[in-house]
Amino acid sequence: MFGFQTWGHRTLQALLASEHEVVLVVTHPRGEGAYEKIWSDSVEDLARENGVEVVVRERPEDQELLDKLKAAEPDVIVACNWRTWIPPQVFALPKHGTLNVHDSLLPKYAGFSPLIWALLNDEKEVGVTAHMMDDTLDAGDIVLQRAVPVGPRDTTADLFAKTLELFGPITVDGLAEIASGRTDFTKQDRSQASFFHKRAEEDLRIDFTWTAEELDRLVRAQCAPYPSAFCFHRGQRLEIIEADVSQAVYGGTPGRIFYREGDGVAIVAGAEARRGRSKALLVKKVRTADGTELKAHEYFKNMGGYLTSRP
Repeated sequence: MFGFQTWGHRTLQALLASEHEVVLVVTHPRGEGAYEKIWSDSVEDLARENGVEVVVRERPEDQELLDKLKAAEPDVIVACNWRTWIPPQVFALPKHGTLNVHDSLLPKYAGFSPLIWALLNDEKEVGVTAHMMDDTLDAGDIVLQRAVPVGPRDTTADLFAKTLELFGPITVDGLAEIASGRTDFTKQDRSQASFFHKRAEEDLRIDFTWTAEELDRLVRAQCAPYPSAFCFHRGQRLEIIEADVSQAVYGGTPGRIFYREGDGVAIVAGAEARRGRSKALLVKKVRTADGTELKAHEYFKNMGGYLTSRP
């Protein structure tokens, strides 16, 4: 098995509890990245606790590792949350190939941060795909696929919790399909494929010409423990950590701090806002540049002025 972090840990747990024998585990070294500290369940520790040999690598391309894999004589490799390219001499080594587990409903949302991108794009369901690995990233034949609905107020953290529960079962069930002798797995429709990049600072920046519905999804997509969506107020960075869509329509210039509605403050949003056809982003909680979290009514003492995308 090739795996890392909480996703790999859950998958390895399921494999160890199954009828299958795990003969070798390959994992990445522990890192200092923010996400690695949050979803930090250790594949390495779990393997060692269960007497399974472990190899730690950033990339699986050296001859020593290839020799260990050949010596292990695996019938199949399972890959889950492996972060670098697995070369053909590795994924094609076992007689039954390599089963990769990816947290999207392939062929859509191949690549990185699929749950965040799916929530941003108002998808009604997300899920996990177990597929056979080939030369193209996340493009191999689908063995199994399972979906969960996206609730109307779900955050990415909610979707993470829902999909994490699928990883172990879909891996074990996918191996059962392979063990049965099946090879007629479902080809991916490449005309439906989409491939997304990693999220970066620019992807968190709020653009108030987006509709309130889109901005609400951005805030929910960038919920804790992910970095928050941000804008600027009076030249200072302001993170929006809780928001909704206003009940009323608010016309004017996007970004205008306009009106108190319920427990939030309505910020004019949408390219058509000047025509009076758009709901506002109802900001409910913010975080200031010094890390202070405030309810919108506490932060916005007076109406007027603008939130902007840049200082």
